[in-house]
Amino acid sequence: MSAPALMVLATFLFATMGVCVKLASALYGTGEIVFYRGLIGASMLFFVSRARGGSLRTRVPAMHFWRAITGVTALSMWFYAIGNLPLATAMTLNYMSSVWMALFLIGGAVALGTTRVDGKVVATVLLGFAGVALVLRPTMDQDQLWHGVVGLISGMISATAYLQVTALGRAGEPEYRTVFYFSLGGMVAGGVLALVTGGLHTHTLKGAALLVAVGLLATTAQLLMTRAYATGRTLVNASLQYLGIAFAFGYGVLLFDDPVTWMALAGMVLIVGAGVAATLLRTKVTQTSDTTMTES
Repeated sequence: MSAPALMVLATFLFATMGVCVKLASALYGTGEIVFYRGLIGASMLFFVSRARGGSLRTRVPAMHFWRAITGVTALSMWFYAIGNLPLATAMTLNYMSSVWMALFLIGGAVALGTTRVDGKVVATVLLGFAGVALVLRPTMDQDQLWHGVVGLISGMISATAYLQVTALGRAGEPEYRTVFYFSLGGMVAGGVLALVTGGLHTHTLKGAALLVAVGLLATTAQLLMTRAYATGRTLVNASLQYLGIAFAFGYGVLLFDDPVTWMALAGMVLIVGAGVAATLLRTKVTQTSDTTMTES
């Protein structure tokens, strides 16, 4: 399967996972959903590694530890936002990660004393936050600003997790090992959070089916997306990734009667545009750095 096809399928599976998370949130706490998502993901990846003849032994346990900390924190906040916001809103705020990375570039330039900050990067960040203001305006009218802030922060932390995944790939860690330790971290952290916030609930057939679906969909989508980024073009993959917002919007309208407002739609368009632009700028910076290193 081609990289674009893998990415489209992955985004559809992530959006479908969001539906299952939203439905499961009526039956379980966020910690429980994260716990079972991690349990199922770690189990799947254990068997995947055995089938490939690979090993889960790692030379960089500290890198996996910090990746798990940031990734699980972002995941927990995202699941919380999905349970309390319109599905497309929660998905859009989490997909702000590319814009946050552009903001990190600006912060890094200032911290290093760089005299010139790229105006295109600044414009991209401002465009993204203008989109956030439009997306959250309907949310604030519903007294759900706190949930929107949590969703927005989940995207920021996801940006740091993405940087750590990139570092793990450069360290030679295969994708199944990275996803395994992330899932293992989710299982541990989700279990602790569930115990602190009220313990584990008994299962119904519907609830158990939703939890299994969350774990299977999330892990499969993560593997497909990782494979797409490994074999395809970064900008194409990042652009197609935003189809997840469109899928989530369709699900929200059809299944949850989420309201359709011009402000929310305009905000989503601005955030998608900012995300694609941020990815394009980041790709150019990476290519320039690689060229400079080759010439030197």
